[in-house]
Amino acid sequence: MGTMTDHRPAEPMNWELYMPGISIDCVIFGYHNKELKILILEYKKSGIFALPGGFLRKDEELKDAAKRVLFERTGLRDIYLNQFHTFGSLKRGDIGPMHTVLRKNNMPFDNRHFLLQRFISVSYYALVDFKQVDPVADILSDSCQWYDSHHLPPLMLDHHEIFEKALEHLRNNIDRSVVGLNLLDDTFTMRELQNLYETILGEKLNRTGFHRKMMLSGQLKRLGKKKTGKAHRSPFVYKFTEEKK
Repeated sequence: MGTMTDHRPAEPMNWELYMPGISIDCVIFGYHNKELKILILEYKKSGIFALPGGFLRKDEELKDAAKRVLFERTGLRDIYLNQFHTFGSLKRGDIGPMHTVLRKNNMPFDNRHFLLQRFISVSYYALVDFKQVDPVADILSDSCQWYDSHHLPPLMLDHHEIFEKALEHLRNNIDRSVVGLNLLDDTFTMRELQNLYETILGEKLNRTGFHRKMMLSGQLKRLGKKKTGKAHRSPFVYKFTEEKK
């Protein structure tokens, strides 16, 4: 679990500015100490947990809205972003969680409130540098924290399903250099790259086979040996041949 940050003071929202029935949910992946991390919000006074998300303004492109949501939660721009699925299950019409949030926070509402409608979720996952993120909660939340992907709290509605789908997509695309480019430091050892693969895939990999596969992929450039003070034991350091996107 990461460090909790102070939430912003609550401000009235003009819901007329937003498209009804469309939400954006983001699975924000970070990597630290051999753990795949996920940013999770906790709504004020409710004990309800959710993926970071937001809504589409009427004058806004969809991807621009996703970038805005990510900037508001992480403070980062130029984040790698992938729209991976749209969720529209009938169970998204369950008003219970947001009804609880509104009621617990003494916010005036009736059954026509913007937050109590059924939303179709356009879902993205983002790959970020864990060390550069300063998580920020939204106006309805007490905290925005990092959680180990193996120890997530119970999530509202279908948000755990959204996370699982994002993880499946990440695993299916793990051989694209964009994954390591955005989750690892600029330079790394082969062991560190293999640790990342094993963490995401949830399985051990053969060291020799992994090394051969990565060197044959053409994605890596060997830079020399890592400075450890023990030259005969120092591992080689690599970087990706592509630039971060």
